[in-house]
Amino acid sequence: MKLSDVKKALSELSAVTFKLPDGSYVPQHFHVTEVGLVTKHFIDCGGVERKETVVNFQLWEAGDYDHRIAPQKFLSILDISKKVIGDADDLDIEVEYQQSTIGKFGLMFDGTDFVLVNKQTDCLAKDACGIPEKVDQAKDSCCSPKGGCC
Repeated sequence: MKLSDVKKALSELSAVTFKLPDGSYVPQHFHVTEVGLVTKHFIDCGGVERKETVVNFQLWEAGDYDHRIAPQKFLSILDISKKVIGDADDLDIEVEYQQSTIGKFGLMFDGTDFVLVNKQTDCLAKDACGIPEKVDQAKDSCCSPKGGCC
């Protein structure tokens, strides 16, 4: 989800809710404690230099159970953040939220809730590492249940 999509959704909402990947919700008294521009500059295992830049939201909850962030307040936080993130409307959003450790999530919108989406690691240089594309094990592997070798 792009920052421009978040702004559009916020302008049409009466309440801001974040749903976790398991279907539960971030408690309603959450705070948006950071909005930032995060750039990761790295070399993949194939030796290719890469850069990824995202807009990062950090969600946090305190003991102030009566706190609610209104869509207009969230929009004003995003407006203030332009000092740091500039014109980042076309950048993807990454959300940090504390669970057993700090989780990093992608973001979607289902028409009512912002939905935190699990992120996955992946090898970006499969060809250089000799990693084959995913194989349909049920059809192409001798070690599939119907393969006859197990």
